[in-house]
Amino acid sequence: MIRTVAISGYRSLRDLVVPLGSPTVVTGANGSGKSSLYRALRLLADVGQGRVVQSLALEGGLPAALWAGPEQVTRRMRRGEVPVEGQVRRGPVSLRLGFAGSDYGYAIDLGYPVPDKSAFDLDPVVKAETLWVGERLGRSNAIAERRGPAVLLRGDDHGWRRAFDHLSPLDSMLTHAADGRDGFELLTLRERLRGWRFYDSLRTDRDAPSRRPQVGTHTPVLAADGADLAAALQTIREIGDADGLDAAIADAFPGSRVEISSTDGFFETTMRQHGLLRPLRAAELSDGTLRYLLLAAALATPRPPELMVLNEPETSLHPDLIAPLARMLAAAATRSQVVVVTHADALAAALAAEAGAVELRLEKSFGETSAADVDAPVWRWPER
Repeated sequence: MIRTVAISGYRSLRDLVVPLGSPTVVTGANGSGKSSLYRALRLLADVGQGRVVQSLALEGGLPAALWAGPEQVTRRMRRGEVPVEGQVRRGPVSLRLGFAGSDYGYAIDLGYPVPDKSAFDLDPVVKAETLWVGERLGRSNAIAERRGPAVLLRGDDHGWRRAFDHLSPLDSMLTHAADGRDGFELLTLRERLRGWRFYDSLRTDRDAPSRRPQVGTHTPVLAADGADLAAALQTIREIGDADGLDAAIADAFPGSRVEISSTDGFFETTMRQHGLLRPLRAAELSDGTLRYLLLAAALATPRPPELMVLNEPETSLHPDLIAPLARMLAAAATRSQVVVVTHADALAAALAAEAGAVELRLEKSFGETSAADVDAPVWRWPER
């Protein structure tokens, strides 16, 4: 389980180090930095996919993603005694992401490339990367390091050896130096990152794909937009916890049952409700009902990930569905580490009652996000 997440220099997250539990609930007012924390976790996952540079480009490039305040924030600035203004920069431009668990820790440092008249001189490059054993980086527990174009691995004799010599500054050592024979720890971490799952764009609009029949195939993992809902639900019925799924639906909609119709290989979600003579097709369901079914399919997956992060799952849900949603999340947290980013205090309270959720209440002061009433874990960034 991930115990610590650290972000530095990303949007309002000037220097944030927070603990994670399971489940963890991230709350706070609008603009407090919840979305930035969510996106930072996605960027970490993108490192494993080899697309962190492209993801930052889609955010507007490194200049748009960097902390926009002064490098040094003084007490006099905070008190309004002196104007907020830039000063001569002492350190390099840096966007750093990292996490640590009881087994491994990892951090990456991104910055600007050396100017060379390239049209891509705003693309970030990797300045430093380190993989270590344990929760804190120390002097002797690093097992993989990036030094310029070289990747060094620590051997059984505790000495370092070069495993890769020609790594592009645009690439992570996780994607190019991971090997089952030499670099097994890098390979393990890469696959773990690739297994992280995020849900923030489950569609329930009139034209949502989940409202229409879709080609049915085994689907142990619901798509990010929920397009394969019917196939995902049928997969749970056949190889997953069908009773748990039925119980979660009955918990929210007493007397109701979800069924999957199949015609010429096309699956469609239908729902029988008490008092109706025929099942309702997905196209007829309300946004809130459909969203609950999408969340049920995501959370009851027969292939639970190491980490599942949901952004505002309560959107479109009636207040009466918050408690059933919390119970579904609590059940999922017994199989995966679950992080929920939410505006709903009721959901945070329900998760605390159901599963003893760790709450991270974010607040912003002077443009900088911090976690209220949280003792920041000890953290050390790798040096460039």
